[in-house]
Amino acid sequence: MKIHLLVLAALTGMVMPGFAGSVPAFQQFITARDGQLMDGSQPFRFISLNIPNLQLIEDNVPFAETNPWRLPDQFELTDALATIRELGGTVTRTYVISVIRPDDLPGTPRHVLGPNEFNEEAFRELDLAIKTANEQGVRLIIPLVDNWTWQGGRAEYAGFRGKTKDDFWTDPQLIADFKQTIHYILNRTNTYSGVRYSDDKAILCWETGNEISSPPSWTREIAGYIKSLDTNHLVMDGYGASELRPESLAIPAVDIVTTHHYPGAKKSFAELIRASAELAKGKKPYVVGEFGFVSTSQMAETMQAIADSSAAGGLLWSLRFRDRDGGFYWHSEPGLGGNLYKAFHWPASTIGNDYDEINLMALVRSNAFAIRGLPVPPISIAAPPKLLPIANAAAISWQGSVGANSYQVERAAKRDGVWQIIATNVDEAFTQYRPQFADENVPAGEWFYRVCANNAAGISQPSNIVGPVKVKSATLVDELADFSKTHERSGGWKIADRDCRAAKEDAHRAAGAAGDSLVYELPNAIQAFRVFAFFPKTESSVKFSVSGDGKIFHELAAQKETYFLGGGDYGYWKPVLFHAENISGGKFLKLELTGETQLGRVEISNPASSK
Repeated sequence: MKIHLLVLAALTGMVMPGFAGSVPAFQQFITARDGQLMDGSQPFRFISLNIPNLQLIEDNVPFAETNPWRLPDQFELTDALATIRELGGTVTRTYVISVIRPDDLPGTPRHVLGPNEFNEEAFRELDLAIKTANEQGVRLIIPLVDNWTWQGGRAEYAGFRGKTKDDFWTDPQLIADFKQTIHYILNRTNTYSGVRYSDDKAILCWETGNEISSPPSWTREIAGYIKSLDTNHLVMDGYGASELRPESLAIPAVDIVTTHHYPGAKKSFAELIRASAELAKGKKPYVVGEFGFVSTSQMAETMQAIADSSAAGGLLWSLRFRDRDGGFYWHSEPGLGGNLYKAFHWPASTIGNDYDEINLMALVRSNAFAIRGLPVPPISIAAPPKLLPIANAAAISWQGSVGANSYQVERAAKRDGVWQIIATNVDEAFTQYRPQFADENVPAGEWFYRVCANNAAGISQPSNIVGPVKVKSATLVDELADFSKTHERSGGWKIADRDCRAAKEDAHRAAGAAGDSLVYELPNAIQAFRVFAFFPKTESSVKFSVSGDGKIFHELAAQKETYFLGGGDYGYWKPVLFHAENISGGKFLKLELTGETQLGRVEISNPASSK
């Protein structure tokens, strides 16, 4: 698209829960016969999701981060593919082999840097992804080039030679340049496993591209070239449309055909899929490469149409995995997603209620097992999370566990206990690119922390222990999902939950205009604050003042830090951090806007109480 599993161990021989398990190496390549995908002598069918960050993350958007691109690490890749496995999936589709763009920010990792010039660091990450796919028992569909410019594609190949993106389909030099990339990829030896890509059974197929508008002549040449280098893997025609083109069925080197489905077509997804499946039946396997951004009932009809037809499988758009720094990666869809839909997470959360994430993901899991002829297994107890280093008790983060739908936070005065439960049902999806938990009422002293994961099967073993954490101040943290933590407010404040991409995926913000104010009250005299603000239009200031009685306020000076390197592909708003330290004057803090502003988070510190 335009980017703008548990299987019963007894049935499969897999060792499952959390990250503890791995699976045997695949025994054979996926093949095609009589219009079906085959795993040995058995038909191979699937319902699963695309993971567009599997080979390159475009969603690393913490408040102070100015470049959203980075490569996934081992934790993230394992989380992604173990999640697919727990959802019943056996396949996922990556996004494309990226190409450097002229407007890339410094430090942006791309796979292709120029004609026959490749980024070893980026390809080592792809090595790791393929190795992890083998370990987790998930096959990969890998598109080789993008029709669009999000991660660089045909326009960037053309730009290397001073030509236009449409020349990519016909110009001999550009075709030769792309063939050099294909040659490099197919003949690459994985630096982790020692297996050449063309010999790796975790790769289901090579896709000629993502939603490409290629003429049949280009597809015939490129598919034939792939086959000349790699006789093990299937080739999927990445021609982008909601209906199959007959020419693709007639190209001998094309093994698999595909369609993508989003709102706007004159027919329903289910109708289009049934028609394409009938056209491909007995000729070539047919895969629904992407579908999404419609109601849960329409998604259910789509998955049923895939299962009832001769289609081999289908992949929803899309899944984002956990972030190594805590929580999840997020990706709102302001274009085709109507500024409503976001990439999905598992387990689903009430944060996704606007697009019915909980019901839809449960439906995906049931369909993923059903299309394979398997019962839906119960969820297992999650593996222990990994608690990350804690510099401030108001900023506690952890690497979450596959299958965990909430967390329990515990605190103790000594490393060996006694442990006190200080929070339950903590949703790691509630905050975006910020700590998952703030111990707002922690007394002064030194404290140790640990975390447990929870789901329907029970509670996990505890995480590692972090501490001692020295506490002198306690901090009120307001994520502004509502106004329950404010003392009073005036003006036309509203909670904003749209345009999240522009606000660096902050899912809930307090939106106000000039003259609007919020007042916070703390138990003790305020020492410091931090206020995270977004400016959708013109940057303005925020006035701050303190009071001892909540009536007479005295203005104070605040510093500000601006984290902005341009609007980029998504029209990012300007993020500005306002902060002040060594404050005196009272326990009330007032914030007053001087222009259109959205506040994402407020942190206010005061002396911690004694034990």
